[in-house]
Amino acid sequence: MTEQTLGQLAEESWGRFDDHDAMFYEGVWHRSHALAERARRMCGGFTEGGIGPGDRVVVMMANSPEVPLIYQALWAAGAVVTPVVFLVGADELRHILLDSGASAIVTSPELVETVRATAVDIPIFVDTAELERAPERGPVTRDPGDLAALMYTGGTTGRAKGVMLSHGGLWRVAKDVWEMSHQEGINRALVPVPLSHAYGLIISVASMHATEPQQAVLMRWFEPKAFLKLAAEQRVQYGTVVPSMIQLLLAEPLESHPLPDLSFLTCGAAPLGRDALEEFERRMAGVQILEGYGLTETSAVTTFNPPGRRRAGSVGLPLPGYTITIRDGEGEELETGDVGEICVSGEALMLGYWGEHEPDPEGTALVGRELHTGDIGCVDDDGYLYVVDRKKDLIIRGGFNVFPRDVEDALNRHPDVVVSGVVGRPEPRIGEEVVAFVQLRQDATVTAEELIEWARERVGRVKYPREVRFVDSVPVTSVLKLDRKALRARLG
Repeated sequence: MTEQTLGQLAEESWGRFDDHDAMFYEGVWHRSHALAERARRMCGGFTEGGIGPGDRVVVMMANSPEVPLIYQALWAAGAVVTPVVFLVGADELRHILLDSGASAIVTSPELVETVRATAVDIPIFVDTAELERAPERGPVTRDPGDLAALMYTGGTTGRAKGVMLSHGGLWRVAKDVWEMSHQEGINRALVPVPLSHAYGLIISVASMHATEPQQAVLMRWFEPKAFLKLAAEQRVQYGTVVPSMIQLLLAEPLESHPLPDLSFLTCGAAPLGRDALEEFERRMAGVQILEGYGLTETSAVTTFNPPGRRRAGSVGLPLPGYTITIRDGEGEELETGDVGEICVSGEALMLGYWGEHEPDPEGTALVGRELHTGDIGCVDDDGYLYVVDRKKDLIIRGGFNVFPRDVEDALNRHPDVVVSGVVGRPEPRIGEEVVAFVQLRQDATVTAEELIEWARERVGRVKYPREVRFVDSVPVTSVLKLDRKALRARLG
């Protein structure tokens, strides 16, 4: 196959293997050939419903077997997949529908009220069974440079922006991810990450590059006890997680849940603290965490730790198609080991942002064909990338730089702490003060003063938090990343 388009990739992947159990979801195994037939019929249904090449179609559903089939069907019809996390409210959904110029939306019955509350007059596909009554239809011809996905960022600085990703970019990154991560014979995965997120989307595409039959155990939504139960019952061999999932799993009695079949977990979306990684691997013997790094703007993945070549604390090596440069505040390239802004170049970068939007000087931006990520990090002599923190989250206290992640890592080492989140509170005398929000384990006895002293001993007299606030749960975004925007809103 030479055509690097996703509808064609799906079609080719379905015929690569004999019929087999391909996806387990809520007690049922789904066979590969039946899934392929359903996707082809959905493509026919979308086409009969007036969806054609270039049309943006919003998909707002919780994880289910239908979600990847809808993506494949839309790509086969030539349409542009626009995933939306099912937790968004009507106001944010209205913005995405109008900004993208969506031709239709696909959703599930429990979300129809939210869709109708937007008052946007477009077709709503609710029952995929109706789509599947159409005759099967194969993929239309598309160009690798054509738009395949329009993915809206989390909107941490104002309204969410649409990131334009091409067929060729997603095809190439997914192939590189498959080749860097696959180990022969390890083919049963536990997938709790939202398929509406860039991480989940690229997992779906990567599986279409598989060189041996794959089996996915799909979770509607992550819950730590259910994760451990499913992993044991279905004898999964690897899984996909984000750091907040690791932190929640650490609060469980992992020693009571042996998982002898589990070989590794890929971890992305945000940096994972070194202590959390080491504790998890100590308590879950035989399981290795392989970190990666990426942004929606880099088609989800930029670097990855290949099995057998992992460097703990690093987010890995660049994918073959990407080059990483570390730059200072003036845009000049820094030396190996120096800390600065992570900048990425390569053909799989986003095509750009969709429509009009306010530029964010502290955020992610294309400068020519190089992506300035807004993340701070460094590269070692062997090319491994280390992420320090997000530039906009940097706290400047009395003229000194405080990276929230350093403080969070220190607090998270305390045996009474489940997870913490650190932000800066404006303080006229010194610029910003360091404030920590902390979620404690059940039956914890530690006081705020004790945690402050714990952190001071580990991060020094400048960085430690002067204020600790206990919360029932530290807020996360809809894709389970620490939500510092929500924490700042609580400062008052």
